[in-house]
Amino acid sequence: MFNLILFGPPGSGKGTQSEKLISRYGLKHLSTGDLLRSEIASHTPLGLEAKSLMDKGHLVPDEVVIGMISSALDSNAKARGFLFDGFPRTSAQAEALDKLLELKHTSIGVMLALNVSEAELVRRLLKRGETSGRSDDNNELVIRARIGEYHAKTAVVAQYYQHFDKVKLVNGEGTIEEIFRALCKEIDPRLENKVPQ
Repeated sequence: MFNLILFGPPGSGKGTQSEKLISRYGLKHLSTGDLLRSEIASHTPLGLEAKSLMDKGHLVPDEVVIGMISSALDSNAKARGFLFDGFPRTSAQAEALDKLLELKHTSIGVMLALNVSEAELVRRLLKRGETSGRSDDNNELVIRARIGEYHAKTAVVAQYYQHFDKVKLVNGEGTIEEIFRALCKEIDPRLENKVPQ
C-alpha cells in the first residue's frame, strides 16, 4: 500500500493534481471533509458525534477524525493506497495518523507540497473568483490571509515529516502536465522501491 499526502495552498492546483494522481496510481482519495459528510449522512456513531459537536460550533476532535480515517482504511482494505487531502493539519494529527497507519501495517510514503509564489496564487484565485462565485476568491486581502494561514499551519506538519525525510517540494508553477510530471517523478521511484505487503 502506498500512501501520500498532497499539500498545497489555496490556488495551487491541488484539486486538479489530486484527480490526476488518483487516476494514474489507483489511489483512494481521502478527504476529511468528505469523510465527515459521509459519516454524518450515514448516521454512524462517529458521524452523529461529529454532527452534535459541529451543531454546537465546536471543532471535531482529532480522535473522531482519526476514527473516521480508520473506518475508511478498513472499508477500502484492497486499495492500492491513499491520497490524504487536507489532513493532517497539525503535528498532533500527523503523529496520530502515523500511529494509526502503523497499526494497519502501512505508512506515509511521501508528503508532496506544491510550491507556488504568493503573487501567482493571488493571480490564480482572483481569476477563479471571476467564474467560481466564491466570495473568498475575489477579495485579495482575504486571499492573502488564507495563504498566510495555510503556511502557518502546514509548516508544522512539513517539519514533522522532514524528521523522517518524507517531504518533497514540487514546483507548482507551469502547465498542469508539467506539474503532474514533476509529482510523478517523486512518486515513481518510491513505488518501484516498495516491497509488496
